[in-house]
Amino acid sequence: MATPLDAAGGPIPTSAALTAASKHIGASCLSENVAFLKCKQKDPNPERCLEKGQQVTRCVLHLLKDLHQRCTKEMDAYVGCMYYHTNEFDLCRKEQQAFEKACPL
Repeated sequence: MATPLDAAGGPIPTSAALTAASKHIGASCLSENVAFLKCKQKDPNPERCLEKGQQVTRCVLHLLKDLHQRCTKEMDAYVGCMYYHTNEFDLCRKEQQAFEKACPL
């Protein structure tokens, strides 16, 4: 199953795509996520942290597009497996290894 794409050609951030890319998101979008969490701790008003949240979203969407361009076949296989097996990592280890080899952290 191919990763679903939006009109601009970027992968749609489904739960399977986000779960498959979770290690990359954690590494690549760390500063944006930390800034967002600090903002939320400082002020419980959701409006105060909208910009920080948008920065996290931009980072993740950019990363997903980059990963999909660099290792399309491996990402599609891994995301497809995660989708089929309802995001169960244990059932997709072969696809995960191929994806992480093609697109290392």
